[in-house]
Amino acid sequence: MAHPTNQGGSVDPGPVTGNPRVSVVVPFWNAKPFIEEAIRSVLDQTFADWELLLVDDGSTDGSTQIALQYVERLPEKLRYFEHEHHQNRGVAASRNLGVRQGRGGYIAFLDADDVWVSNKLARQLAILESERNAAMVCGPSLFWYSWTGKAEDIARDFVKDLRISPAGLIRPPALLLSSLTRGTFVANPSTILIRREALDRVGGFEESFVGPVQTFEDDAFLAKVQLRESVFVATECWSRYRRHENSLLSIMTNTGRTRGARLFYLRWLEQYLAQQGVDSDEIRDALSKAFLPYNHPVRHALRNAGSQFSVKRIRGIVKKAARRMLPARTHRWLRAQWERRRHRPRLGSVQFGELRRVTPVSRNLGRDRGTPIDRYYIEQFLARNAECINGHVLELDDDRYTRRFGNSRVARSDVLHVNPTNPRATIVADLTDAGHIPSDRFDSIILTQTLPFIYDIHAVMRTLYRILKPGGTILATVGGITQISRRDMQRWGHYWSFTTLSVRLLFEEVFPAPSVRVEAFGNVLATTAFLHGLAAEELRADELDYRDPDYEFLITITAVKPRNEVAEPAE
Repeated sequence: MAHPTNQGGSVDPGPVTGNPRVSVVVPFWNAKPFIEEAIRSVLDQTFADWELLLVDDGSTDGSTQIALQYVERLPEKLRYFEHEHHQNRGVAASRNLGVRQGRGGYIAFLDADDVWVSNKLARQLAILESERNAAMVCGPSLFWYSWTGKAEDIARDFVKDLRISPAGLIRPPALLLSSLTRGTFVANPSTILIRREALDRVGGFEESFVGPVQTFEDDAFLAKVQLRESVFVATECWSRYRRHENSLLSIMTNTGRTRGARLFYLRWLEQYLAQQGVDSDEIRDALSKAFLPYNHPVRHALRNAGSQFSVKRIRGIVKKAARRMLPARTHRWLRAQWERRRHRPRLGSVQFGELRRVTPVSRNLGRDRGTPIDRYYIEQFLARNAECINGHVLELDDDRYTRRFGNSRVARSDVLHVNPTNPRATIVADLTDAGHIPSDRFDSIILTQTLPFIYDIHAVMRTLYRILKPGGTILATVGGITQISRRDMQRWGHYWSFTTLSVRLLFEEVFPAPSVRVEAFGNVLATTAFLHGLAAEELRADELDYRDPDYEFLITITAVKPRNEVAEPAE
């Protein structure tokens, strides 16, 4: 089938029944390994009134064909564009082409190697509709290393701190000043939702940022927005920013070319401010500070050296001097006293700091601050057992872990949910009474944080065993020491917390004991942090990975159905 591919041309989208509320622009260049996952993350949005514009920036690796296949499949939702003669003109020109062709009153951007969480558009649209003075909404991104599925990459994930306090509606030019003086707030374009009229007012993206300086095209766009428009900065994380060695940022960083690209951006900004007639002492001073490493490198180096002479550094110098000057016996005695105080503080000397409070820091389980701590352990567990996610896979609520850890091993994926209004559900069932699901059906079942919210867990175990194929595996997790999920308590109940002993006995009611493996994760610090609603990014990897058997925070279960056993049909 021929496709019109001239400048501004697109695959025929079919009859248009009305303008969508949101236009999603995905520019791509040689993104074959990742573009399909990006497209699917748009298709998985809980908010459905959108159009997706795939803008090809001269790809030569097969990603063009992937994009066209999706457009052929969903012509009423997706359209394809490219530059004249299939040119490579840069991401800024590609975004602008998509914006020109979009019909929505709101514009969202998604890089072809990033993905969205499923409620991204719904939450951001709700914010802009309630915050009428906000031209744009954005939030932090998860710096996503664990997409590889490797266990060692799980701990590398973190949510980028935008260092804006307090978050909320920020009026101009506060964000621009902050980014120039403190290096804050360079939002990933994949986190942005902006009103079309605001985007038109600032004039879109700067197409002069091409080649090595292309890494700062988003900084230039944001500077234009931050200069004139109010922006709502959220604390929720709606996007996963995939880190990989072939990204432009990685290449620029590894080759030491970021410094030159930033200088190009600062010079552009200086010229842009002059063209706009901006006469602000605050902005002028902030820009002067940003130029300091380039215009006065010696002064900048001396200032940095002075700032590094911190209290911590002074303490280190004092300790080193003490080791050299004090007798060894005295030094050993002092160190013993310090260690004793550090590990077993005397009565009344514990410093609670910001945690001396009777209410948690957050009641959102850490979701509003980054990665929930229980999810840190869950994703490590699934990464280690990724080979078990294969064939016909069943997951509850959605298929995010099937897609993330199953990769090409998955032949078919089903999502089970008790609520028929769940748009992702392919099977609607109550696991306590699911006789309509055939026996011996699934090679793998992913059951994360589900059992605590079902009262008749014994009936659930019988159903799971029955519908699992011989040789199939259940990968399950449950909470040990945990807070009550008020939302789940109100919807269908929060009934159980478990120990390794109780969950082992539960699974061994239906599975042979040798085929059940149970592990516990956590310690007093990780548990306390979770109970306060802190995020995994606020603890170090060694603090999260230390296991204390007396603090069973998160419990994982691997159970395999014997190959020579076939389940009895449901009654």
